[in-house]
Amino acid sequence: MSDQTTSPGSNGGAADSDASDAIIALDNACLSLASADGMVDILRSISLRIGSGETVGVLGPSGAGKTSLLMIMAGLESLTGGNIHLAGQDITSMGEDALAALRRDKVGIVFQAFRLIPSMTALQNVAVPLELAGHPDAADLAAEALASVGLGHRKTHLSDQMSGGEQQRVAIARAIAPRPKILLADEPTGNLDSGTSEKVITTLFEATAVAGAALVLVTHDPGLAEQCSRVLTIEDGRIVEDRASSTHRAA
Repeated sequence: MSDQTTSPGSNGGAADSDASDAIIALDNACLSLASADGMVDILRSISLRIGSGETVGVLGPSGAGKTSLLMIMAGLESLTGGNIHLAGQDITSMGEDALAALRRDKVGIVFQAFRLIPSMTALQNVAVPLELAGHPDAADLAAEALASVGLGHRKTHLSDQMSGGEQQRVAIARAIAPRPKILLADEPTGNLDSGTSEKVITTLFEATAVAGAALVLVTHDPGLAEQCSRVLTIEDGRIVEDRASSTHRAA
C-alpha cells in the first residue's frame, strides 16, 4: 500500500485545488517530537485538501497520529517539515499572537479534555471567549449554543456540578457558538451515552452546515466516521486511505 492515496481530496477529486481554494491545506506536512530515545516521527509527509462545507471523519488505531493531525490543523503544534494553510493563510511560521487571533476568529476546537474553567458557569465558559473576540451579543450566542446541545437549563451551573457528558456538551457549545469556518473535534462523544451522543453529533453537523464550515472529526467509531462526507484512515503517521463515504448525512 502506498503512503498517500489519490482518492477524493488527497491530491485530486472533489477537493482538487491549490492551497488558496481549500479552507485547510497541508503540503508534505511532517511532525517529529523528542523522546527519551530521540526524535519520533508522528506525522509523515501528509498532503491534504479540505474544502469549506466538507465533513471529514478520521479513523485509525491509537497512536496513529489522529490527534496530532488536529493539533497541527489548529496551529497548536508546529510542523517540522512541509506547510499548512488555514482559511487562506500560511500558518507554518506564523507567530503565537497571530495564530491565537486566527483560532479565535476562524477555528472551533473540541478537545478530549473539556478544558472548562472551574470557577465559571456553563454560560460564562461559552460567553467569555465570545466577549474576548468582541461579540456584543456574547451572552445571547452562548445561551443559544447551550440550548442547542440540550443544556439551556444548566447554564448557571459550575463544572463540578455537571456530569462528564454535560461538561463535554459545554465544550462543544463553546466551539460552535462563534460559528467558526473550521470545526475540529477530537472524540467529541467519548464521554457520552448513545442518546446524548446522537444529539451532540447532530448539533455538530447542523452547526457545520449553518456556518458553511469544514468539520474534521477524529473518532474510533467507524459508524460515526461514515456519517461524514469523506473518511480518512491514518496508520503510523500516514494517510493510507482517503475516500468518499456512501452513507454520509445529507447536507
